[in-house]
Amino acid sequence: MTLRDPEQLLDALDPDQRKVAVQVAGPLAVLAGAGTGKTRAITYRIAYGVATGAFDQTNILAVTFTARAAAEMRSRLRDLGVPGAQARTFHSAALRQLQFFWPGVVGGPVPELIPHKASLVAAAAARIGMRVDKALVRDLAAEIEWSKVSMVGPETYAEQIRRDSRPTPSGTSVEDMVRLLDAYEDAKDERGVIDFEDVLLTLSGMIQERQDVARRIRAQYRTFVVDEYQDVSRLQQHLLDLWLGERHDLCVVGDVAQTIYSFAGASSAYLRDFRKRHRGANVVELTRDYRSTPQVVAVANRLMDHGRASGPVRTSGAVHLTSTRPPGSAVRFSTHADERSEADHVARRAHELHAHGLPWSAIAVLYRTNSQSEVLEQALSEVGVPFVVKGGTRFFDREEVQRAMLALRRHALAHAVVDNAVATTTRDQDAEASTKPQDTLVDLVEEALSVLGWAPQAPVAGGAVRERWDNLTAIVELARAKPDLTLAQFVEELAERSRAQAAPTVEGVTLTTLHTAKGLEWDAVFLVGASEGLLPISMATTPEAREEERRLLYVGITRARDHLEISWAKARGEGGRANRKRSSLLHGIWPEQESSGRGRGRAGEAAPSRKKNRARINEEFEKENSPQVVALFERMRQWRLDLSRQLGVPPFAVLTDQTLRDVAVAGPRTLTQLRVIKGIGEVKLDRFGAPLLALIRGEEPASPADEDG
Repeated sequence: MTLRDPEQLLDALDPDQRKVAVQVAGPLAVLAGAGTGKTRAITYRIAYGVATGAFDQTNILAVTFTARAAAEMRSRLRDLGVPGAQARTFHSAALRQLQFFWPGVVGGPVPELIPHKASLVAAAAARIGMRVDKALVRDLAAEIEWSKVSMVGPETYAEQIRRDSRPTPSGTSVEDMVRLLDAYEDAKDERGVIDFEDVLLTLSGMIQERQDVARRIRAQYRTFVVDEYQDVSRLQQHLLDLWLGERHDLCVVGDVAQTIYSFAGASSAYLRDFRKRHRGANVVELTRDYRSTPQVVAVANRLMDHGRASGPVRTSGAVHLTSTRPPGSAVRFSTHADERSEADHVARRAHELHAHGLPWSAIAVLYRTNSQSEVLEQALSEVGVPFVVKGGTRFFDREEVQRAMLALRRHALAHAVVDNAVATTTRDQDAEASTKPQDTLVDLVEEALSVLGWAPQAPVAGGAVRERWDNLTAIVELARAKPDLTLAQFVEELAERSRAQAAPTVEGVTLTTLHTAKGLEWDAVFLVGASEGLLPISMATTPEAREEERRLLYVGITRARDHLEISWAKARGEGGRANRKRSSLLHGIWPEQESSGRGRGRAGEAAPSRKKNRARINEEFEKENSPQVVALFERMRQWRLDLSRQLGVPPFAVLTDQTLRDVAVAGPRTLTQLRVIKGIGEVKLDRFGAPLLALIRGEEPASPADEDG
């Protein structure tokens, strides 16, 4: 594949993203706020480094935290002409290296990797006489994972959790946990298996003890990129340091405001202290939010600003976002008598949004705990809203999906045999006989899935029947989006997606927890259960834990592109005691008075006049942007006013205020970059492009008379 032109790569980036792309040597930390295009920045940096000769693509290792993110990064790098760069999760990269070196260092194959700890934890508990149920086994497994990624063994466990004020799993003493940690390792050794944490621990030990292994890895990988760096654990950082050796060719990307896995061993300290660990490191902030409207961004900023300004523990280092989107709908806030009333309200609003053209799959309902989904599922089902619950069985692990993939594989093999036979037969026939229309990919996929009972029309029944139909339809729709693939290629596409857990879109409202929603986005988001005890969760008793709940709420808010509604219920069950209180995290954000939910303005406010609305927008713009950006906006407004008088037209006929704001924020340097801004078509680009770029450079633009002359 042909490499891209370096300058064309830079033209596709905003000024801050360009700063990331052009630094192709030395340590670099990118503080990337939600929706600011961090993946774009780092993939273009890799492509730019390869295009300029600074990087050899075979010596690059980009590390992500999910298989889905790794698959997306590989896809983007292929599109940018860099198919040789490695993009893997920490565990995938480490396992690959372990499998390569194990035969020579230890001998034989790598021990079997267990996907789940439950059976081993239960066996270890029985060995030491602990009585456990399914829920406790899950909690004990999570605690074992924390101890291993935090590099806390049985000998230091008690001291560490006392120092951190970390509670042990319910009903388990510190002494029980210490004994369980030992028993778990014994049970694992007896079965001859390893877990995911062992992959990192074993490889780390191998690199430390064997200089030949260390040299081989460091010779292979010379440039490292780490995404979601705020989520690294002590163990992952330890392995990263071993990969690097004494070098500092490292680019890390993260957002401390999205650190929501501290309970599992993640720490944003490595991102915040990056300059201390890597002397001379450069730090670039990405603050232009391309995802959410100014209304959504304003709520997110206020949430984090309040966290920075209050309490002994706060999230420092979070970037202040600036929306590049035109103004949208006001954020809605609503209070309900009970959870069922709240769920009914969400179902009605989802119906309204869908009636106005929003696909079901563009809507999400986010909540703190899985137990909150049941009442929402009931409310949505009763009014005929299709939905998908994320966090349950993975798409490619569902029975009907596995059967569909098997049917498609068989169908592809059968058609390959038929196609070969037809090709042999038609060699001796005239051209007219060989012009039979070929079935499209969609035709072939529908034919294969019809054997499983799939039909083009949705079933009348709901529940599991409708869910199975939705899952199969998602495969059909994926085929519709890939018309150039053969059936065999489509089967391979599904296999690749299965390996990466990159599920196709199922047409239904997404129901999921705030933790699972991280990294995703929707046009409309309903954030339910914003009450004390749910958000923040009742278990968040320390200042540090409550601050993490603030960050979790921030993640939920920033998932929304255009529509956001935050709600809470005073009671759990219908007719129950109204003893709940609204979340303290929303103090200063929640409107003093709430509307019925039908108003178009922010809840509790009447629809503002145009003049007041303009004043509010200008005030928010000045608050959310630097003095330089605001000054540029004012210069462009004055230029526009002078030009409109010369042309004898209203100022908005030249360019609207919003377009000028977008130009001021983006700071384009070329006509190509200016062209992508909404409100600037080819005609206006031709007439006003040169003077706008002059204003951005700080120069005086030529008048129309000068240009004509």
